[in-house]
Amino acid sequence: MSVFGIVLFLLIGGMAFWMLLFLMGFVLPFWISLGISQQMRPKRVFEKEEDSEAK
Repeated sequence: MSVFGIVLFLLIGGMAFWMLLFLMGFVLPFWISLGISQQMRPKRVFEKEEDSEAK
C-alpha cells in the first residue's frame, strides 16, 4: 500500500511540475505581452466624451 502512495505522490508532483512549466513557458509571456500591448494602445478620450454627452 505504501508503494501506491509513493506512486500517487510522484504522479501528482509530476503533473504539478509540467503545469508550472507550461504556465511559465507559454501563459505568462502571453499574458505579459497582452498587458504591454494594452498599455501601448492609444486611448480614445474624445469618443468616450461624445458618447456620454449624447446620452
